[in-house]
Amino acid sequence: MNIVLCGMMGAGKTTVGIRISELSGMRWYDTDDLITQRYGSIPGIFEFYGEARFREIETEVVRSVAGEENCVISTGGGCVLKPENSAAFKAGGGKIVFLKVDINVLFERTGHTGDERPLLKNTTFEKMKQLLDQRTPVYEGCADYTVDTNGMSIDEVARNILKKFEIPVRGEK
Repeated sequence: MNIVLCGMMGAGKTTVGIRISELSGMRWYDTDDLITQRYGSIPGIFEFYGEARFREIETEVVRSVAGEENCVISTGGGCVLKPENSAAFKAGGGKIVFLKVDINVLFERTGHTGDERPLLKNTTFEKMKQLLDQRTPVYEGCADYTVDTNGMSIDEVARNILKKFEIPVRGEK
């Protein structure tokens, strides 16, 4: 079984994914990192080829990791918006977990990161809220489990997910 983390940019998918990996011994992948390793910078892909090409590349990467076993996969914020990506994860035995977080926390974490996150370039709180409002129903619709991370530590979120799917923490009984 794989654990696939989805949610908005800044929801903590990478940080929580790493922590789940540390606690469980599962291999960890980050789809954005894999894209960068194989194709170069994400802002560069957006700038030179556009979002449509980026999404094609993202789907190629999803297919390459979805069939792995015993992994935790942190996805980009828009990854599961494409139904074929969430279907590929589920077909590969993945359980999709939506990391839900308050808009104020998201904006505090990412409102200044437009250079690294092309969809947040010149963003405002209102634009980010609109993006969150558009994406939340899709995240909820594909998720096997939702964790409201507000007020929780990284460790608490990771352990909550491991407990939900009965994945043991290494060294604990």
